[in-house]
Amino acid sequence: MIYLGEPVHHLIKECQDMQENEAAMAIVSGNEDIKIVIDGTEVLREVPTIAPAVAMFFGLTYALNIKYPKNLQYTLEFVQKFLMELGGKKMSPKIHGLNTQLYSQE
Repeated sequence: MIYLGEPVHHLIKECQDMQENEAAMAIVSGNEDIKIVIDGTEVLREVPTIAPAVAMFFGLTYALNIKYPKNLQYTLEFVQKFLMELGGKKMSPKIHGLNTQLYSQE
């Protein structure tokens, strides 16, 4: 996320950082609970750790055909195109550059 210019706090928020009724898409961590919030509504709770929460967050946005939020578009595109190999080979310039760098290191 940092390489793509998207701060981690855009995806993973601490419970105290969330304002009530905030219309956000995020993974919310706090009070020994990890949950996924979409458009201000809690859609999953009691996720065991951040790693499956990220996978579930991506899966929900992809399966529900939700447009990626602007502040997470490159991170979610990376997960979709690079990690999951979904949606063809066409990539934004940022993701293509990262893809090229990662494959040139092999």
